[in-house]
Amino acid sequence: MGESRHNPNQLLKAIQADEENRNKGHLKIFFGYAAGVGKTYAMLEAAHMEKQQGIDVVAGYVEPHACPKTAALLNGLEVLPTREVFYNGMILDEFDIGMALKRKPQLILVDELAHTNAEGCRHAKRYQDIKELLNAGIDVYTTVNVQHIESLCDTVASITEIVVRERIPDSIFDNADQVELIDIEPQDLINRLNTGNVYRQTQEKQAVENFFTIENLTALRDFTAAMCGPGEYPHRKYPHKKSWRLSHRRTYSCMSIFFSIQCENYPYRRKNGFCF
Repeated sequence: MGESRHNPNQLLKAIQADEENRNKGHLKIFFGYAAGVGKTYAMLEAAHMEKQQGIDVVAGYVEPHACPKTAALLNGLEVLPTREVFYNGMILDEFDIGMALKRKPQLILVDELAHTNAEGCRHAKRYQDIKELLNAGIDVYTTVNVQHIESLCDTVASITEIVVRERIPDSIFDNADQVELIDIEPQDLINRLNTGNVYRQTQEKQAVENFFTIENLTALRDFTAAMCGPGEYPHRKYPHKKSWRLSHRRTYSCMSIFFSIQCENYPYRRKNGFCF
């Protein structure tokens, strides 16, 4: 036993692993139960706060948004040019991982963690781009919804009757250094959708009918809250031991209050299961 404990090869591997982890960037995920809850808005607000603290912040890719006040938060941030990719007769704007690595800021914003890159990009998935950024020592802010986590897709599909194709491995989510849950009342989200602040008008009716129903959104919100922490649901039992910090924010895009729950070293693991 003593021989194993002091094995020089094991000690060397442990030292190397520790060194690699220290040199890696940190990942923060802005997490929600559906599109439109305010993830990108919160991410951009947080980026401005970091910039005010003297951090070198760059917007690597931020999804174009229908809400003007979300788009306006890009003002004052350095925005990297996107990479144009010709695909199926269209020109698509994709995140330029090469440009980001060359620029190498302290912190980069890369929206839509579950995005599938167009053919011709360096990686097939955006989460692979983000892993490369982290390995290069760059901190990353990103966004994702609950339905995109691999092990939860079937559960979410049973709620919404919609199968999500774009998914991320649980390990990406589990290993994030920080997860911030962005929450809004389901009716407020539907109101936001109806005012054109989530999707373009041509998409709104189909979105409401197929996904954005009170029943679906309420179930998804409860499911996401049960994963993450007690928040407004103190009567439930949750699969975590670490405490969460609850703070209130005001989203000026819809003039309603939502909650931002933050935790260091996200405690959820699949092996713990869910307690409803």
